[in-house]
Amino acid sequence: MERRKFIKAASVAAVASSLPMMQSLAGTAPGKKTKKEPELSDREYLANLAYKIAAPVLSTMAKGELAQKMEVELSPTWDGRDKRVTYMECFGRLITGIAPWLALPDDDTKEGAMRKELRQWALESFKHSVDPASPDYLLWRKEGQPLVDSAFYSNALIRAPKQLWEPLEDTTKQRIITELKLLRRVQPPYSNWLLFAAMNEAFLMMVGEQYDPMRMDLTLKKLKEWYVGDGWYGDGESFHFDYYNSFVMHPMMVEVCEVMLAHNRLSKETYEQASKRMIRFAEHLERLVSPEGTFPPFGRSLTYRTGAFQALALAALRDTLPAKLTRGQVRAALIAVHKTIFSNPTNFNDSGFLTLGFCGHQPTLADVYSNNGSMYLTSESFLPLGLPADHPFWTDPAEEWTSKKAFKNEPFNKDYAVNY
Repeated sequence: MERRKFIKAASVAAVASSLPMMQSLAGTAPGKKTKKEPELSDREYLANLAYKIAAPVLSTMAKGELAQKMEVELSPTWDGRDKRVTYMECFGRLITGIAPWLALPDDDTKEGAMRKELRQWALESFKHSVDPASPDYLLWRKEGQPLVDSAFYSNALIRAPKQLWEPLEDTTKQRIITELKLLRRVQPPYSNWLLFAAMNEAFLMMVGEQYDPMRMDLTLKKLKEWYVGDGWYGDGESFHFDYYNSFVMHPMMVEVCEVMLAHNRLSKETYEQASKRMIRFAEHLERLVSPEGTFPPFGRSLTYRTGAFQALALAALRDTLPAKLTRGQVRAALIAVHKTIFSNPTNFNDSGFLTLGFCGHQPTLADVYSNNGSMYLTSESFLPLGLPADHPFWTDPAEEWTSKKAFKNEPFNKDYAVNY
């Protein structure tokens, strides 16, 4: 699809109502010269970027207008599945990454106003997502793909139950539960897909619903079998050199284990082993950030952009960063990566939605299953926003990360394999 056909002038009424705030956050209104704005703090930068990505989605879906207003972009090699999966991917993947941020209490800051607005939109969006009468009723009952994105959807509710689950009306809650149970029709292949089934069952367990223990037990058993060492899992029987250990494997393994542990369905040793393995993998991710804030573009699903750093971001959120890494260096590395990726304006189309690409609009990089809704997995790198602004992760001085030290001939930590 040619860019001129894909990106065209569009008027999105719901987003237009938020333009003043979005332009203020960006620092410059389109077509206008302004005085040089004061430099943003790391947290301000990341919060503004998260709002910029989330607002076009949630502001429209809150009115039941996402399917109407979101211009769909499909991979040039699209495999022919129903393109309406785009909206489920978009909402599910977005909401899971920003859920911890939305879980913070309201305050009278600019960031607090953003969070409150997004949370209100999110609650309305959840309602539309399962209402068969809504234009934004998601594609729950067709294709196998909904199993994937239902897991991100339910993961968001696990991450912020008091803010995103408990306020929902009983009708909406029951509809969500029904849709998740009906997705048992999808038999996941022996791959990372097992974790999607397990995540849904973990959510059902958390809210006191009937759950299928086999879908969780089998997943944990297979993940243990697929562990290849030094913090890396295979994806099924083979090893894939890509970022799926961060996109899915480690985070979902740890969070499913956490729910099971809380309900006495898992040993503490199994949970701690999964957590230690993710922390080790997070250590690798920090070392992949170059001195310039880039990272290696290898493997499938590369268009998920900064979602490649979910494991590191989740370790930061849980305050379980590797002992060799300081909060200041991890924050600096993550901010550098975001600035490198999102400095290119073609990451967004004219309506403010994400485009296909890695560092800008690069549709030929998309896999056969990718659409621009898939791109919202990038939100997983925003997890540290779930830490309050006065947490040491945000207040500690910024430090140079490993590669930056290494290529400046400065002391840095040596690396060794682990055996857990």
